[in-house]
Amino acid sequence: MTGINYREFLTHVRPHPEKSLIFGVKRDVGRNNLGRITTRHKGGGAKRLMRLVDFKFNKKDIPARVASVEYDPNRTAFIGLVIYKDGEKRYMVLPKDVRPGREILVSEKAPILPGNRLPLSKLLPGTLIYNISLSSEGDALLVRSAGSFAEIVAKDEGYATIKLPSGEVRKIKDDAWASVGQVSNEENNLVVIGKAGRSRLMGIRPTVRGSAMNPVDHPYGGGEGRTLRGTRRPKNKWGKGTRGVKTRNPNKYSSKFIISRRTKN
Repeated sequence: MTGINYREFLTHVRPHPEKSLIFGVKRDVGRNNLGRITTRHKGGGAKRLMRLVDFKFNKKDIPARVASVEYDPNRTAFIGLVIYKDGEKRYMVLPKDVRPGREILVSEKAPILPGNRLPLSKLLPGTLIYNISLSSEGDALLVRSAGSFAEIVAKDEGYATIKLPSGEVRKIKDDAWASVGQVSNEENNLVVIGKAGRSRLMGIRPTVRGSAMNPVDHPYGGGEGRTLRGTRRPKNKWGKGTRGVKTRNPNKYSSKFIISRRTKN
């Protein structure tokens, strides 16, 4: 699959995004306040408007109707314009198979249907979830990209055990909230970028091999013609070990909640 014209495919209901929920931003990705590169391979890209997407879900027990399903250039999942009964409009990351006209509810008494949001204590083991928060009042932080979902494996002693898309199994307090279902646009991983120019439009800059650099720039650099890396252990541009070296801080406070680490590809 080389690409989809999302504008034709999705926004037939609304030709333009909701004006009150968009704003422009300066393209300064990957740079700090001095303008220096802090994250490589980012920059440029097509102009885009930011959408104010709701990850707080603080309007509880008020039904909302999905008015349209729209493309968001800032994320891989589709977003939906929802209109609450009191008239407020918000954008939300939509789950798979939710169409305009569907009602979405954030409530402890909400039915277990795709798009509805409940505390983990109200959901059964085996339920697929996304937009997971880590506390009762926290924003949705986990499982937000296209096609992703987590699964409730077990519930015990005030915690729910969740299997995340990475394969990591961890405990989350059961008063934290999550949305039911799988994130929309599940075929996103089948899209073939196809050419370098499309990556540039996405704001992704080229990645240069270490062996093609000078010795001052990379441990693999230098030499006459093509050479081997000349070092026993693989390392990155700054000399830190790569390929299997654990980078997580072993003293991180949340390590006690991780039952099994994520699986490697």
